[in-house]
Amino acid sequence: MANKALAKRQKMTLRAEPSHKAPRNPFALAAKQRVAGSHQASTSSQRQTERRLLDRLLQQAREEDT
Repeated sequence: MANKALAKRQKMTLRAEPSHKAPRNPFALAAKQRVAGSHQASTSSQRQTERRLLDRLLQQAREEDT
């Protein structure tokens, strides 16, 4: 019976642990936090912006015709 009471008391204790663990390499954290990557928009994003521009131009042309 004494062991059960001890187990319950141990379960009730709260442990304060950090929500994230720091990487082993401190330079990896710095590289991860700064914006590093390609300096050019991806082809899919370029295609999306061109498609939006085309839709906008077509809408303006339709408004001018009416």
